[in-house]
Amino acid sequence: MWWRLFMPGLRFKRYLGAVGLGFLLLGADAAHLLWPPAAGRGWTAALTAAAGALLVGWGSRRVWVSLNDAVGSARWTGRIYTRYLARGPKVAALGGGTGLPAVLRGLKEYTANLTAVVTVADDGGSSGRLRGELGMLPPGDIRNCLVALADTEPLMEDLFQFRFSGGDLAGHSFGNLFLAAMEQTRGDFVTGLKEVSRVLAVRGSVLPVTLEHVTLKARLADGSEITGESRVGRSPLPIERVWLEPSDATPLAEAVAAIAEADLVVLGPGSLYTSVLPNLLVGQIRDAIRTSRALRVYVANIMTQPGETSRYTAWDHWQALSRHVGPGLVDVILVNNAPIDPETLARYRKEGADVVTLGDDPGGPRPIVVQEPLVAVTPDGTVRHDPHKLARALLRLLLRYRPDWAERRVFDALWLENRLKDPSGWPGGRHGPTRAS
Repeated sequence: MWWRLFMPGLRFKRYLGAVGLGFLLLGADAAHLLWPPAAGRGWTAALTAAAGALLVGWGSRRVWVSLNDAVGSARWTGRIYTRYLARGPKVAALGGGTGLPAVLRGLKEYTANLTAVVTVADDGGSSGRLRGELGMLPPGDIRNCLVALADTEPLMEDLFQFRFSGGDLAGHSFGNLFLAAMEQTRGDFVTGLKEVSRVLAVRGSVLPVTLEHVTLKARLADGSEITGESRVGRSPLPIERVWLEPSDATPLAEAVAAIAEADLVVLGPGSLYTSVLPNLLVGQIRDAIRTSRALRVYVANIMTQPGETSRYTAWDHWQALSRHVGPGLVDVILVNNAPIDPETLARYRKEGADVVTLGDDPGGPRPIVVQEPLVAVTPDGTVRHDPHKLARALLRLLLRYRPDWAERRVFDALWLENRLKDPSGWPGGRHGPTRAS
């Protein structure tokens, strides 16, 4: 509280008193200007003015130093920054895997009104084991989103992502086990998730798309069917259609509300059939997006995925979405146009992947296409979306195609435009605490 600045030992009071005395001396000198001094008192007036100005300048500087010592200069700027983040646009981002965290890492530097709606169809790895043994929702994708939105020390992020390599816990990540423990101690998954969000100081919220245990199924080009998200992702043949069982899964009410209230809805990036579509196959989620007044953007992957989307173009991705959920769900397709270095591209092609190009225009009613350079290559040579470039591209689309938001929130829009021009001058800016996903 502000009154703590007057506690003994901070020297705040004496410096504030010096500033006050300085203004008194300047006021006295101003009075002499209104009533001319007697002969020989000009030097006195000059000295009074000089002393007043000196006290005001020295005292003000010392007051500022005392404030910074008591509160911390970073906290002053941080509080202003956090206040503006709370006034940022409302964004609902849907997906899973490694793509959704890239969206969240970038956008959290521009708004705190973020909701990640995460698929719960995962049945592989640590998530699949916990799902089978404890009957909980698969925590892996949710954990990744929590870490992406966390405003904590890197050590905490490393801890949540730590994966055991031996014993009965081999393959499990600490974060997954922590979510499992929190669910059991708090009685239900959503309450446990909120507690974990508080521990990690999450900027925004992370929600499962549904609390029901759903299974992803697919029909392949030869008419055969496969069951399970992990098997669909490794499909040996082209995928014709995917669906969830049960097909009438009830979405989490908070997820539907977040989409309805959003200014911007982001689909992807991420695996088309195993990360993006499983969210849209929940009927009320799909309906909420369709009726939303938000700008709805589909972020195309940078690279194809062997088996799942081999040889797919950006238009192929959109047409697959339309086949599953009907037309009119997307306003804009955001496509990367930055080149991939030849060495990295050659390695991907050896594995059966290639660059997602725009492809041939399908004609007819279709979304707007915007191409931006969005590539980041991680230290291990993996091609990803750059979180900062992606966030700036998405928010520029919001300002361009939803000017009504800027008109309703003039000062917030001006602040956002300024941040987009120079993101490096704020806490957690371009090279702040976020990491490449």
